[in-house]
Amino acid sequence: GCIMPFGEARNHPSSVGKPMPNTQVQIVGDDGTVLPAGDVGEIWMRQKGKGRRRYYQDDQATASTWKEDNWLATGDVGYIDADGYVYLVDRKKDMIIRGGHNIASLEVEDALFQHPDIREVAVVGVPHDVLTEDIVACVVLQDSANADGEALREFLLQKLADYKVPRRYEFMTELPRNPIGKVLKRDLRDLLQKSAHA
Repeated sequence: GCIMPFGEARNHPSSVGKPMPNTQVQIVGDDGTVLPAGDVGEIWMRQKGKGRRRYYQDDQATASTWKEDNWLATGDVGYIDADGYVYLVDRKKDMIIRGGHNIASLEVEDALFQHPDIREVAVVGVPHDVLTEDIVACVVLQDSANADGEALREFLLQKLADYKVPRRYEFMTELPRNPIGKVLKRDLRDLLQKSAHA
């Protein structure tokens, strides 16, 4: 639904572009209100000439995805800047709520990927009695690398606010993926919760 105008990628390097001519995009808060430019919320889209669709035999999924006036609640979190460019922050289900702060897992992952010892990383939230959720970084190191959790934490403290920095690091030989290669964060969360209760 979005396209980067020719020659504008350098001026908006982390944007997915502007809505295509037949597409409308708005950012919506948790209370359903449309948010102003720069505010982060769920990305809703609709396309001219395309009506409301349905999930097969799943009225609940249909109702949570398709809103009034044919708006599609994408499940993506992002914002629109003052020039109309759309930016993705994270998937809504992957946002971590830690001590009242909303933390984008992708922001933490991007920072970790800057460490030379990291081959793969996935950041997820796990339940916490006081903070609601805490942050766990699941890490696959490069061959012969030897970074530990403390080294990674110190590295991140130079790049992120303290509340965004994971306190727990799980080192793995590989991350669970689906057949097309997407990391299965739900499987990671289940694995981490099982190990916490073991």
